[in-house]
Amino acid sequence: MTESGAPKRRRWLLVLVFALVAYVIVRAGDTPQGEPPHGKTSVSPSSPSAGSPASSSSPATSSYDPADYAAQVRTRARQAGVSAQLVMAILYNEAYKPHDPSFERAWQKYKPDAAFGIANMHRATFDEVKKDRDFAGRRWEELPDDRDLAVEAEAWYLHDLSAQLPTHWTAPYKRNDLLALGYNTGTGNMLAFAHGATPDSQARSYLDRLHANWSKAGKAVEAS
Repeated sequence: MTESGAPKRRRWLLVLVFALVAYVIVRAGDTPQGEPPHGKTSVSPSSPSAGSPASSSSPATSSYDPADYAAQVRTRARQAGVSAQLVMAILYNEAYKPHDPSFERAWQKYKPDAAFGIANMHRATFDEVKKDRDFAGRRWEELPDDRDLAVEAEAWYLHDLSAQLPTHWTAPYKRNDLLALGYNTGTGNMLAFAHGATPDSQARSYLDRLHANWSKAGKAVEAS
């Protein structure tokens, strides 16, 4: 009984440790760890790549500052035709949890729908975005280790969201605000917000943090 019970106790202790770590991370980031994949959040009822930088341009460690990836952000944003400041601001928004590859993979074993990489991208989103692109042969599982790939996928996802926005919209949101909302909640909700739907509290919090990070993101991408 003692020998057989010890492994079980260790497994339960490991589960509890992961749960505690996740809780602390989520509370610190003001973002629910259990949030659905990009594209699944509902609106409020009131409504190595070819020709690219090296695949692993910087070692992925738990110590992380999005500004360290300003060069990759500028390059990938230019290739995708989107705002480098927006790409960087979203990286700041998504920096609420440790981006250590071993942590991400360990957490994914307990939460299979968890997001990977410094841009927190879900598998389905990555597999859709990479189609017919230079990184079509890459895998979602590579995102924790290759931060340039994560930035590249983020930039092209913003490009795809931008292509789906109407020419004119009735809501008082700027284009980059809608793209950030789309990144957080998905295309359908982004279009609903553009036509006057009210974002729920989670989406509003995401947009508030984007605005708070906007100036810092601009300085990061403008630095030489």
